[in-house]
Amino acid sequence: MNFFREITQKSWLPTDGPGDEIRDHGAFALPQATVGLRVFLVVATVLFLLFVVAYSGRMAFPDWRAMPEPWLLWPNTLALILGSVALHGASLSARRGRMDELRTRLWAAAALSMAFLVGQVLVWQELFALGYFAAANPANAFFYLLTAIHGLHLLGGLGVLAWTVTRIYGGVEADQFKQSVNLCAVYWHFLLVVWLVMFGLLSFT
Repeated sequence: MNFFREITQKSWLPTDGPGDEIRDHGAFALPQATVGLRVFLVVATVLFLLFVVAYSGRMAFPDWRAMPEPWLLWPNTLALILGSVALHGASLSARRGRMDELRTRLWAAAALSMAFLVGQVLVWQELFALGYFAAANPANAFFYLLTAIHGLHLLGGLGVLAWTVTRIYGGVEADQFKQSVNLCAVYWHFLLVVWLVMFGLLSFT
């Protein structure tokens, strides 16, 4: 096969042009961070889907007793929605180079996300006070497990967001942190969708 490739090559044509780079690296090469996030989101999606399937299957057993729905889950959901919207706005501000607007929206997203996490802890405390412990019933255990995993994912995202904010205040060029802000926005949208699915499942079952 190498022999046929060699005899059919057009050696009189240039070999170091842009076309060769496209053939070698792909016309739509993606940054490693983007590829990494996409792979992570696929894995996380599969993980959450497995939990949803397990939750739905476990409900069929007679010992399943649904938990009450704490009212705090509603304002918590609103906080996460607004945080996702703020990060979407931050991504737009980064593309347009509006630094003051970008900082404001990033801080708003961080504050709203922290409010969501604090609200989730308060929900746990309320349920504990009412006697809904994880060991008491499978429904309780699933609720604490799902909300804990989701909260840990959001906490990890806040760490990346804090790193991005540090870079912005450190005087990094706009082109260098645009991608970070955009990836944070995508991640927050993903966590919002996951939470809405979980919230619907917990509320109507």
